[in-house]
Amino acid sequence: MNLALWLHRTGRVRPDAPAIRTGVSLDATYAEFALNAFAVGAYLKTAHGIGRGDRVALFAKNCAEYLEILYGTLWIGAVIVPINCKLHPREAAYIVDHAEAKLVITEDGTRFAGDVATNCDEIGIRADGLVRAVATVDPASYRAPVEVENDDNAWLFYTSGTTGRPKGVMATHRVLRMMATSYALDVDTISMDDHVLYAAPMSHAAGLYNFQFVRAGACHVMPESKGFEPEEIRQAAETLGRVVMFAAPTMITRLIRQAEATGYDGSGIRTIIYGGGPMYLADIKRALDVFGPKFVQIYAQGETPMTITYLPRDIVADQSHPDADARRVSVGVAQSCVDLRIVDGDMREVARGETGEIVVRGDTVMKGYWNNPKATAETIVDGWLKTGDLGRMDENGFLTLTDRSKDVIISGGTNIYPREVEEALLTHDAVLEVSVVGRKHAEWGEEVVAFVVLTEDEPCNAATLEAWCKTQIASFKKPKDYIFVPELPKNSYGKILKTSLRDRLATSDETA
Repeated sequence: MNLALWLHRTGRVRPDAPAIRTGVSLDATYAEFALNAFAVGAYLKTAHGIGRGDRVALFAKNCAEYLEILYGTLWIGAVIVPINCKLHPREAAYIVDHAEAKLVITEDGTRFAGDVATNCDEIGIRADGLVRAVATVDPASYRAPVEVENDDNAWLFYTSGTTGRPKGVMATHRVLRMMATSYALDVDTISMDDHVLYAAPMSHAAGLYNFQFVRAGACHVMPESKGFEPEEIRQAAETLGRVVMFAAPTMITRLIRQAEATGYDGSGIRTIIYGGGPMYLADIKRALDVFGPKFVQIYAQGETPMTITYLPRDIVADQSHPDADARRVSVGVAQSCVDLRIVDGDMREVARGETGEIVVRGDTVMKGYWNNPKATAETIVDGWLKTGDLGRMDENGFLTLTDRSKDVIISGGTNIYPREVEEALLTHDAVLEVSVVGRKHAEWGEEVVAFVVLTEDEPCNAATLEAWCKTQIASFKKPKDYIFVPELPKNSYGKILKTSLRDRLATSDETA
């Protein structure tokens, strides 16, 4: 079943219901939303020859057109490839090329679009400005979405690994439908009176959470800033009411800090789902003191989108349970659509309370990595998805993350992979060796720190490397600090000991 059918059906059943707003201004009803999506699909098909199974890359900030392009792509059986708008155009071009996209859609009339078009021209991909095609389509030509198979790809999500090369997660129509169903069973109730607000990038978790709200006929709100601004969220919440949003823990911290400064008590916000990084106990307690029981936690990764565990609002808010604090610092219990285990290196389940790797299986697990059978075989073993995360499960099924077996740095809810940063720095002639690690940060969770060994041939300093990184990688991946060292600690096999570097940051004066 084509997921776009949910929009088609809602457009028929609730044609006049508000569907998309920018700020508090109405952009489209559900009848108009469905027609706009159909028109985008027709445009993609006639103007660019996009058909079933073809990939369409979308590299843009949050906006009303984002949803229309997403559904227009699905409408004709094509596959959407959402790309993080924070990425450098060169990084976006790699994803477009690897996905074998026939078209990349960007924001029109900006340097952002020009940079992407230039990079995509180099790899032979056509770029097109963000467009609403409804004006060119006769409403009488409107047709329902094309039929697809349940296991046809719908969403190709690129998530980097420790190798530094992004991998394309194949999320099928079945996977996304099960994800949306599990949300209603586990995470939160849904009402057509809800306003789902997109303050986090729609290329990631926030965008994945659109489907269930489309099915319910709720309204989708795009901030005028196209991003996260606490004051803008307050105004929208107080004006519209029943706001639901996904937020990284760092976003919640900023929102609560702003609320305390202005006296805002969270009025108009119904639910905040948080994930993408650790929420420290003191921070969630502070948030509950200011906003009350509005918070739900999830733990997931792109390979099983939004669906590993959940911690419901009543348990997040509960202060009377004898294990209240332990439950709050956990990531909750398994969602209804998955099996969850903690295993040792041989995939044998460990005893409750023991630490091991978290593995998951179920209908929300990805089909595999696009054009990467080796990585797929390494990650999905006997139907179980190896998350690469370490944790322990108590007798009642509550999962607590203890470490990440991969060296991923989570800053502001966004994954940053050290190898990507290291590779960028190593292309500079003055850099002999480099190792990148995360350092705890009060606001962002972690920040990127680079330990650098220089050659003796060229003078170099932090400002030089900062300028270099600007030409190589996205701004949010750049190191916040460069520590120049004569050599890097290594074991007898020559492997750099990142644990030693993290220990140095934790025990020295080199802290945030």
